[in-house]
Amino acid sequence: MFRLSFALVAVIVLSLINTYSYIRFLKRLDIFVRYRKFLKWLMVFISLCEIGYFLVLRLDYLNTSLYSLFSALIGVSFMLFCISILYDLVHIPYSRIPFEHSRRMMIKTVLDITMLVFAFSYILKGFYDGAKAPRHKEVDVFIKGLSRELRIVQISDVHLGKTLGKDFLDALIVRVNKMDADIVVITGDLVDMPVANIGDTLDGLRDLQSRFGVFFVPGNHEYFYGVTAIMERLEDLGVNILLNRSMVIDDTINLVGLADMMGKRFDFLPPDLPKAFLHVTPELPTILLSHQPKIVKELTTEKIDLILSGHTHGGQIFPFGLLVLLDQPYLSGLYHHSAQTQVFVTNGAGYWGPAIRVNAPSEIVTINLKAKV
Repeated sequence: MFRLSFALVAVIVLSLINTYSYIRFLKRLDIFVRYRKFLKWLMVFISLCEIGYFLVLRLDYLNTSLYSLFSALIGVSFMLFCISILYDLVHIPYSRIPFEHSRRMMIKTVLDITMLVFAFSYILKGFYDGAKAPRHKEVDVFIKGLSRELRIVQISDVHLGKTLGKDFLDALIVRVNKMDADIVVITGDLVDMPVANIGDTLDGLRDLQSRFGVFFVPGNHEYFYGVTAIMERLEDLGVNILLNRSMVIDDTINLVGLADMMGKRFDFLPPDLPKAFLHVTPELPTILLSHQPKIVKELTTEKIDLILSGHTHGGQIFPFGLLVLLDQPYLSGLYHHSAQTQVFVTNGAGYWGPAIRVNAPSEIVTINLKAKV
């Protein structure tokens, strides 16, 4: 029911924003006056492709090329919508200034051309940045009571599936293995496919190197495709699953992992904070792995020094992050949630839907834990 509701809402929203983009932007461009009928039917075609995408998203009916095309159109729709809003906003002062007709038309032509150039630049940048390999980002986090420095490499939101596969993951693993990690953590949304379709995509995880192990917590997308079977497959590959439980790492930190909050909606494997913290060592600093940063809303008296999350993709396509913040308290980077607790949210290594990123580069993160003096 959740998937059906999400698909229905997405289809309605996309149809509305495509209509808005045509009426409020494309139709008003005088240089395209001869092509308005074509543009109208183009937007109808895009809407139909997007409807098809969401209708068969979980059924695996689309081949890779169609999946890439249809998902790219979703990104283009959102970006055109943003340009259309900006076009409308610019027209507010323009429409109120009492220019003579000829001067008004000249200014409108300049404005139309400027907005078109901006639109093409915005969209092209999105595809260009989306095609880039994830950057390596290093963050220093100071933890009170830490007895020695630790290097944690965080991978999140890879979304292995139709467009990102074995080659992408293997390239990530090669890079991570050069980062001298004490711990590697994978904070959810590793896969976007059921175990039956995974094949050898994940096999490279056997070669992932760190001093004290590789640890995984599920994200919401694992729940969509069979979280139990996915976790069993990862365990077979030597990955430690931290599902509402904790481990002491090298007598230095508590590493606690939670099930994703999607478990509440599915009424299956929900996050259980009391269970997860049952065996922590109180005198050691505690690092919590939770896919969604809004886990902070569930905290009560737990002593947590650092939460590592993903899920947001940093907004993926600016300014979509503004909408993400309606659901999540933190978007990207390091935050001080309280005097005791810091939260780090990564943009993730992959992408969901369109292979587009604007002002939210994909990343692998090295978190250097250092003692707070």
